[in-house]
Amino acid sequence: MDTSESSSTETTTGAPAGAEPPRRGWRRWAMDTRPLRIPAYRRLWSSTIVTAVGSQLTAVAVPKQIYDITHSSAWVGYASLAGLVPMVAFALWGGAVADAVDRRKLLLVTNSGIAVTSLLFWAQAVTGLDSVPVLMVLLALQQAFFGLNAPARSASIARLVPAEQLPAANALGSTVMQIALVAGPLLAGALIPVVGLPELYLIDALALCVTVWAVFRLPALPPLGGSGTRRAGLREIAEGFRYISRHKVLLLSFLADIVAMVFGMPRALFPQLAAESYGSYGEGLALGVLFAGIPVGAVLGGLFSGVFSRARRHGWMVTGAVVGWGVAIAGFGLSGNLWVAVVFLAAAGVADMVSMVFRGAILLSAATDEMRGRMQGVFTVVVAGGPRLADVLHGTAGAAFGPRAAVAGGGALVVVVMLALAGAVPALRRYRV
Repeated sequence: MDTSESSSTETTTGAPAGAEPPRRGWRRWAMDTRPLRIPAYRRLWSSTIVTAVGSQLTAVAVPKQIYDITHSSAWVGYASLAGLVPMVAFALWGGAVADAVDRRKLLLVTNSGIAVTSLLFWAQAVTGLDSVPVLMVLLALQQAFFGLNAPARSASIARLVPAEQLPAANALGSTVMQIALVAGPLLAGALIPVVGLPELYLIDALALCVTVWAVFRLPALPPLGGSGTRRAGLREIAEGFRYISRHKVLLLSFLADIVAMVFGMPRALFPQLAAESYGSYGEGLALGVLFAGIPVGAVLGGLFSGVFSRARRHGWMVTGAVVGWGVAIAGFGLSGNLWVAVVFLAAAGVADMVSMVFRGAILLSAATDEMRGRMQGVFTVVVAGGPRLADVLHGTAGAAFGPRAAVAGGGALVVVVMLALAGAVPALRRYRV
């Protein structure tokens, strides 16, 4: 799909319909909050503030409880795999379902299912069941509901805000999620000694009630283009992949994220780097700031997203952001000073935020509404699977070549591969709205 296929509307002067005067002074830099003027989006976004932090409480509580029972990190890893498999399967199917039914109803069912699962987590913890199989089953169930929920939630945004505000809406949502990645674990660590681990699950369940209420107040979001019954089976899932193969800009947007994450996400090497390269700063301190570096940078990128969220050349923004990510990761790998390394990680976080915002906008604007759910299903799988593949790749490369060489080499590889893709397939760099 090229420029002519963009779904945005324009006036005869070439400016976007409903365009506002340019912002001046500090407002040019601040986050673009125009989507929050739309009541339906504002309710959905506001509920995310509560539930994003709540979900991180459960994300901390589950591995903590499993480790307390088994005293084995291996079992914590097995549990992660138990959640990944159903999430991937149900995200692909959930995308097809989201294109076939009223997305509001699907969100009501899936958010309610996640809330009930959190209550079951609380029940098993408060009764002292101490069963790893039960925890893994509940985690698989929770991630299955999440897989069904995520495509519908993301695809709904394009029905709630105008096309020219999609980058701003994505920046608002992504910033909340990144803040939760920082604040949620810190809050969990503070609450466990005070209220106990079981109550983390209960807080998450109560927070999800806010989301259920917000979704209940959304307008109906039935499929567009007729009232005929639509199917959501393997044929429809396969049609989603065929749709991606026919639309190069969509394919390149997925490949861009895979390149950035698989070659350039070095989190598996953080423990070794904290111990070997930055041990003089204190291993615990080094490990904490390394893990916090990228999310903190992403939050800063979101808070100052007014700098980029109104850009119309979405393809160039994705290409530049992925290249910037690769440069920052390479710089991190070459850094011998912890604080310089954290600055490079924060810069990578900013680049990741920009990439996330415009890849999301491309998926919502370049795909037709009848395919948006399936596109978001694939997007969910790519976002979840890429970093896990990176863990394997970087762990192996770090053992073979040393952690800093593996990180720097991965960042350089991101730059080379992304520039090669952009040069070979012009559809992405030409895409604009």
